[in-house]
Amino acid sequence: MNFIENKTFDAERALYAVQNLELRGCVFDGPADGESALKECENITAAKCVFNLRYPFWHNNGVHINGSELTENCRSALWYSKHIEIKNTRIHGIKALRECRDIKLIDCDIVSSEFGWFSKNIVLNDCMVQSEYFMLRAENIMLENVQFSGKYSFQYIKNAVFENCIFNTKYAFWHAENVVVKNSVVNGEYLAWYSNNITFENCKITGTQPLCYCKGLRLVNCKMENTDLCFEKSEVKAVITSRVASIKNPLSGYIELPYAGEIIMDDERAGAVICEKNKCCCA
Repeated sequence: MNFIENKTFDAERALYAVQNLELRGCVFDGPADGESALKECENITAAKCVFNLRYPFWHNNGVHINGSELTENCRSALWYSKHIEIKNTRIHGIKALRECRDIKLIDCDIVSSEFGWFSKNIVLNDCMVQSEYFMLRAENIMLENVQFSGKYSFQYIKNAVFENCIFNTKYAFWHAENVVVKNSVVNGEYLAWYSNNITFENCKITGTQPLCYCKGLRLVNCKMENTDLCFEKSEVKAVITSRVASIKNPLSGYIELPYAGEIIMDDERAGAVICEKNKCCCA
């Protein structure tokens, strides 16, 4: 393993195609304003480093970053790379992760629009995230103890599990497929339209017009607040523990809840059974 400590790099492709390198306390910044410092590298470790230039980690195999900072000027930091682990790091550049695979992020502060696009095999634990179009078309995702804020999140994702998360978002999970959300809070608008096989278990859901045009939708012991015009044209199986403001034309299945403020069934194709437990007794 080669070792470089407390050096500054600003040249174009400063460490191009290096292998088995550990960087400690290094800075990637300077007047030359060079891009792609660590392009096409293998087995790179960076600890307590600062990256202030564009495209540092492209086409890499094996990237380990710990206690470092990727600034807002560090645009498109990790693309087309695999076997990535990032811990205790600030990731603040736009489009920080794209078309990567086998990724684990732990205790990171992420402020990055268009983060995670087209990536596969992604794990986030104990992270704070601000983004727009977060994880577009990503696959095989696991998030635990993640706090997220931003619009248009998790669209077109496949095969994901989210647990103990807080999402402040809207237009989230559109066209998502094979998703489970457990013990989480989802605040937003127009949640999960056009999704396929999405399950919410022990969750709190808020916001207007959620869960419309869904197939294979399941809610298990979920609480819904300020949710109106829910479930339009959806195939749904739901057990809800709170009042729902209004339900509109669910296509099929059943909805069990204490009480609905309004039930709108003005489409002859709407065939779901709705059981208000405080009004009637249903089998």
